[in-house]
Amino acid sequence: MTHSLLRVVQAGPLALVVDGGRFGVRHLGVTQGGAADWVSFHWANWLLGNALDAAALEIVLGGGLTLEVEQDATLALAGADLDARLDDRPLAPGTTFAVMAGQRLSFHQPRDGLRAYLAVPGGLATPVVLGSRSATPREQLGGPRGDGSALGDGDRLEWNPCQVRGRRLPFGSAQGVTLRGNQLALVPGAQIGHFSGTSLYRAFNATWRIDTRADRMGVRLLGPELRCRLGSMVSEGIPMGAVQVPPDGQPIVLLNDRQTIGGYPRLGALTPLAAARLAQCLPGKEVGLMAISRERALASYRSCLEAFR
Repeated sequence: MTHSLLRVVQAGPLALVVDGGRFGVRHLGVTQGGAADWVSFHWANWLLGNALDAAALEIVLGGGLTLEVEQDATLALAGADLDARLDDRPLAPGTTFAVMAGQRLSFHQPRDGLRAYLAVPGGLATPVVLGSRSATPREQLGGPRGDGSALGDGDRLEWNPCQVRGRRLPFGSAQGVTLRGNQLALVPGAQIGHFSGTSLYRAFNATWRIDTRADRMGVRLLGPELRCRLGSMVSEGIPMGAVQVPPDGQPIVLLNDRQTIGGYPRLGALTPLAAARLAQCLPGKEVGLMAISRERALASYRSCLEAFR
């Protein structure tokens, strides 16, 4: 039996229900969705002893999101510092905290990072659509009403009562690894040999700036113009973190809510950890691309997963 836990007093600019993602449906044209910074999302659930892919809230920018507590509980917060407060008490990312009925939890302006994750015991009990609770607004799937919408004023978030196992993060930084550093590791792809030598030098030696045209579908990088000798391509499947280069020569990194196929040549794809790091970058932040081998990327990913054991 579910119980009301939180009521949305004021919806921020974008707060979504997310989980580990929607898989096995790309042949239907349905993208994966899920937490953009999967590392911080995992830590939020880990702090409560939840399954790592349990549904939680992804809160972008803060923007005045205000939630009223309707039942005593223990919650966890990880990811960006969005100046979260319980009534007037500041809340640090990377912690668990007790809430009591009648208190208000609010998020304000970003201090560090872009996306915060709020986890509840056992995960949010929203409708499962095509195997996932994640909201993907473009496809109108998942979320509180099953139609992909973000939180709205008056919405109620429910959970299934369970025992909480409170934990502390096993490292010093409260925000975790995805908010540190500006290098984005990339595994080169099949079309990389079609880019000019000058373009490849620029790609991996220039500084790129995050454009304002950035969302859960993709992030445009502003910098030197890249040129590819490859003409038209047959559209092909697009993996998470794919770095496409359209005719204007400015790379676009495709993220969780990306289209499932595309026809622009690609430098390659960001590693899972790099994609999570990019999801925390505010517009205007400067980043760099660093080519690494598939083997090194896989080892890094496995090492990251080991931390959650």
